Amino acid sequence: RDAAGQIIGASKIARDITSARENEHRIRMLMREVNHRVKNQYSVILSMIRETNKRAKSPAEFEREVRERITALARSHDLLVMGDWKGVTVFELLLSEAKSFGNEERISMSGPSIILSPNAVQYLGIAFHELATNSAKYGVLSGDQGQISVAWNTTGSGASRLFHLTWTETDGPEVETLGEGGFGTVVLKRVAPEAIGGKGNLEYGPHGITWSLEAPLATVETSIGSEL
Repeated sequence: RDAAGQIIGASKIARDITSARENEHRIRMLMREVNHRVKNQYSVILSMIRETNKRAKSPAEFEREVRERITALARSHDLLVMGDWKGVTVFELLLSEAKSFGNEERISMSGPSIILSPNAVQYLGIAFHELATNSAKYGVLSGDQGQISVAWNTTGSGASRLFHLTWTETDGPEVETLGEGGFGTVVLKRVAPEAIGGKGNLEYGPHGITWSLEAPLATVETSIGSEL
């Protein structure tokens, strides 16, 4: 109150209370999101272990592949944490995975700025890891020749908009089919696409593979203006 007894501080107090409540709500929502993602990642890790165990030829190979896959999952998690769980752009996710193989200069990336939802970050991160791992073992990144091009765009309008992404390897060594039972093939054809309500296709060219993904943009892109 001022000297005349008039209330002058109520407005500021009300603003402070409103701000405190908004922050409290945001923290609760953030903790709920983190709890959900941790449970989801636990399920993904268990699936990785189970499927890798089916295909590993030795305990050493099993240990190495599980470690690499969990590390890739951790990279995606770190990106989400740094972005306050609001999402990560396609470019950021691709660059993070490319840098881990030390050949990012041989991977060209082009497409609009799309902020991926946490779920899309997790599963596309796994897909990019499997693609890069296969390339480092058998494809373009296994030698000095060739290039990888990753392009993405959107089509349609309104609720029917679609997200398209294509990973294309060219001028690499002669391609051998990965096999329908390989963990990477399962991830690229089924696990990652289905997790975001889409479909994936893997093709084998004479000197490089092509992986294409199509999914509803609504399941890929984070909600504009969404609050945790």
